[in-house]
Amino acid sequence: MSRFTITVSSAALLTTGCIVVPLNADGTAAYPITGSAHAPVVIAAPASQTLPVRLYPTNEAAANTGVIAGTVTNHLNGRGTFTLNVGTETMAGEATRVGGANARSGIASAYGARGSHANCRYTMNNATQGTGSCTFSSGAQYQLHIGA
Repeated sequence: MSRFTITVSSAALLTTGCIVVPLNADGTAAYPITGSAHAPVVIAAPASQTLPVRLYPTNEAAANTGVIAGTVTNHLNGRGTFTLNVGTETMAGEATRVGGANARSGIASAYGARGSHANCRYTMNNATQGTGSCTFSSGAQYQLHIGA
């Protein structure tokens, strides 16, 4: 092997994996050096979504109680929790989407510690708004509004 071949081969081996960085006159890098130009960004999916619900009376039995407020928390898996504040009683239960061709429709049920209960049917217009109706064990009937 010639001396020229050995010199060129040695130079190539010594510079493998090296990079050339332009320097300013004071010895600092001319361009900022960062670890990664594109750091990965991970956005976590929401665990649940809570929406306000309001029930407006539609018969005489419901008129005595007036408007009822509550919440429905969608766990983003076709099920959720349903809570109503009826006077001094809190009713709690669950909401479930029907699925299939009626994927926007669902049923919500709640039960109170004093033995009262409510059964509701609803249809979502979009991810955060919907309407429906509720019937209580007392015979009271309400128009249900979901969302702000």
